[in-house]
Amino acid sequence: MTRNAPSDLVSRLRVAAIGIPAGFLVVWLGGWVLAVVLAVIGILGVREVLALGRARGLRPFPVIAIPLGVAAVILAPFYGVPGGLWAGWVLALLVGGFFLALGLAVFFRRLEDAPLGSVALTVAAPLYAALPLAFAWFLRHHPMAMVVTPGWAGTGFLLLAIITTWMGDTTAYFGGRAFGRTKLIPRVSPAKTVEGAICGLVGSVGVAVLLTGLIFPLLGGGELIGWGRAILMGVLIGLVAQVGDLAESILKREAGVKDSGSLLPGHGGVLDRFDAVLFTLPLTWFLITILVGGGQP
Repeated sequence: MTRNAPSDLVSRLRVAAIGIPAGFLVVWLGGWVLAVVLAVIGILGVREVLALGRARGLRPFPVIAIPLGVAAVILAPFYGVPGGLWAGWVLALLVGGFFLALGLAVFFRRLEDAPLGSVALTVAAPLYAALPLAFAWFLRHHPMAMVVTPGWAGTGFLLLAIITTWMGDTTAYFGGRAFGRTKLIPRVSPAKTVEGAICGLVGSVGVAVLLTGLIFPLLGGGELIGWGRAILMGVLIGLVAQVGDLAESILKREAGVKDSGSLLPGHGGVLDRFDAVLFTLPLTWFLITILVGGGQP
């Protein structure tokens, strides 16, 4: 989310100074440490989505939505890849959660509570704010990680998704402040500009090329990706990241709030920081699987 106040920038830098090293450590450790942290982020994200709905008069069921979000993430270490049993279990839980919420709405929601919207939000919240986080675990433990980034295992893959996304957001922020003139989609996000979006895309491509074309080869791998594929990944991740950012913006505008929460000073809530990552984590997994291979063990 774009902010203009200098104090917000200072707060951002302070949070980043703590969050970046801690985040790198969690990514490096992987395994259940990563899974638990992702589940916690998922819980916070789901709560924020439910709060946005309540601001519009909906009454979703947190007792269903939050466990669904946790399950989508925690099941990842048991199955290792998105396909097969993980997808089957998640689909079954989402369908079961929908019908359970619909049944509870019969007894505990009035017509004034918009039962259809409340039930839909109950399932949509974990689908949006938690399920994509499972792909962080899948990237960290991707079967091809030891081939492409042998020194870091899957740390490189996951950092590729996160850093490319956040660098695009950062360059869009500063590019928009420096060169922004033309509004991008003012009805969704009045502060975002075309010039900022272009700077963000350039930043995403630059980081993707740097990581896959220089850093990975220095670690003894990376030759399976190459420059051309790195540019393609940077473009796609950069574009989808901006869509993810705008998607959260339109939800907040409907709810009539500036931030999804206030957990992170200068950043807002969990969704404000992870909105684009929720879109780019699954995309990066699919791109690596398609361009490099190894989608199944």
